[in-house]
Amino acid sequence: MALTAQSLAESEDFFAAMRASARALTAMFAEFPRLSSIFASQQRWLLAQAGFAIYFGCPALGREAGLYSGRFVATAVEYDIASRNTAAAFLQEMLAYRFVKYIDNPPDNRTRPLEPTETALHPVRQWMHVHLAILDGLDGGRRADMLAKDPAMFPGLEARTAYSILENQRLRQPGEAFNLFTWANAGGGVMDYFIGRIESWDRNDQQVAVGPIVAAELCRTFMISKTHFKRLMKRASEMGSLGFQSTGPSAGLWLSQGFVTEYRNYQAEKFAIIDAAFEAEAGKAPAFRELKAVL
Repeated sequence: MALTAQSLAESEDFFAAMRASARALTAMFAEFPRLSSIFASQQRWLLAQAGFAIYFGCPALGREAGLYSGRFVATAVEYDIASRNTAAAFLQEMLAYRFVKYIDNPPDNRTRPLEPTETALHPVRQWMHVHLAILDGLDGGRRADMLAKDPAMFPGLEARTAYSILENQRLRQPGEAFNLFTWANAGGGVMDYFIGRIESWDRNDQQVAVGPIVAAELCRTFMISKTHFKRLMKRASEMGSLGFQSTGPSAGLWLSQGFVTEYRNYQAEKFAIIDAAFEAEAGKAPAFRELKAVL
C-alpha cells in the first residue's frame, strides 16, 4: 500500500528521514556541483523534470516518449513552468553543457530527437535511489534493492514521477518561505543544508536550532555570491522564517517552525509521489514478480 503525503507528514519518523534526505542531497550537490547549481532553482528543476518525462514517456498516462525541442517548449508552457523563450534558452544551455545531445542517425531525418547524456542521467538515477532508500527505511521495503536489480524499471519510474511532480500544485507551491529559497539560484541547496544541520526537532518549538553557519563556506559550496546569499537571508529574516540567536561569528541560526513545516510538507508530497510511482511501475518488473513468488 502506497504511503500518502498526510501519513508521511504526520509520522514521527519522517522528520529524521527527511533530514537524512537533505544531507544526501547536500552531498550530491558537492559531488555534482556544476549540474546541481544549474538545477538548484525550482524553475530549472521543473524544466529538467519535464525533459526527462517527455524523453522516457509514460504510456500509462497517455504520454508518448520522445524528446524534441518543440515538445519540450510546449510542455514547459503547458505546465506553466516557463515562457517559450525561457524554455528554448534552457534547452540550448543543456546542449552547450552536453547534458543533452542530438540522437545520431534518427529514424526520420526531418526531425531532430534529443537524449540526455550519461552526465545528466547518472545523478538522476542516484537521486531516485536516495529517495527509494529513505522510503525503505521508513517501512522496511526493498524498493532501492529492486531498482538496482532491475534497472529497466527506471525509465517508467522517472517518467511517472516527473509527470506527477509537474501536475502537483501542493508540491509546486508549498509556501512563501519555501518558494523564496527554491525560486532563487541555488536556494534549494542552501535550504537542504539548513535542514540537514538540525540535530533535534520538536513540533511545539517555535524556533528550530540549526547551529552556527559560515557564510563564505556556504557561498563556495553552492556557487553563489555573498551578495546573493545576504539578500536571500535578509528577505527570509524579514518574513520571520529564520534568524540568529545572537551576534558574532559563532551565532547560531534558527528556522521558524512554519518554515520547517513547509519543507516537511513539500518532502512528504514528493516522497508520496515517488512511492506511488514505484508501486505502479514495480508490478511490471521481473524482480517484483520474483519477490512476490518467494513471499
